[in-house]
Amino acid sequence: MSSSSGKVAIVTGSSRGIGAEIAIRLAQDGFRVVVNYASHAGPAEEVAAKIREAGGDALLVKADIADPAAAIALFDAAQRAYGGIDVVVNSAGVMNQAKIVDFDDATFDRTVAINFKGAFNVSREAARRVRDGGRIVNLTTSVTGMRLPTYAVYIATKCAVEGLTQVLAQEMRGRGITVNAVAPGPVATDLFLAGKSPELIDRMAKMNPLERLGQTEDIASVVAFLVGPQGGWINGQVVRANGGMC
Repeated sequence: MSSSSGKVAIVTGSSRGIGAEIAIRLAQDGFRVVVNYASHAGPAEEVAAKIREAGGDALLVKADIADPAAAIALFDAAQRAYGGIDVVVNSAGVMNQAKIVDFDDATFDRTVAINFKGAFNVSREAARRVRDGGRIVNLTTSVTGMRLPTYAVYIATKCAVEGLTQVLAQEMRGRGITVNAVAPGPVATDLFLAGKSPELIDRMAKMNPLERLGQTEDIASVVAFLVGPQGGWINGQVVRANGGMC
């Protein structure tokens, strides 16, 4: 039996892509998993169904983490169902691209609200509610080191999340709770592949010396390590899971 059997993990933004893979992997490792989505229930229900079909335990909770009240409700639901929370993985996020000169106010506000304020809302509740000895993991991005045109606002929000992560690790002193971030490089998700030509995808795949895109399983494995018993000495770090891209 897994050493994580019976522990509880909240995974935000876990209806698709990397978040969905993390939820499924943590369930395989013995966690009872709270599958979170913001608007479309269908994909989240599919993730929960996969977990249950494999013998795991999944709770489906709708919550837009950009809203502080919704973030609180998410944690409330997890505690009502399972009695406590051991792990929080914040993988909810959006990627909107435009040159700074062209970035409109509404898109800016929504990007900041989900990527940074959402991460703050989740981190604040996690700091209050994760049981001693628990784990908090935020998803950022390896794009922060690449200075790519049109990515400015996205990069800015993720740099903010990395700073938040490192300070929260210090503030959890005395409780045995680790706080880390995982920064994927390009990963073959629908979100990443949408609108890109085969030539562009191939070029981005070859930016790292392993010459392939990351897979969702690659990122889920890193998160599983950080929240598992072997990852307990890693704290306050940004793990760049990108195949050596930068």
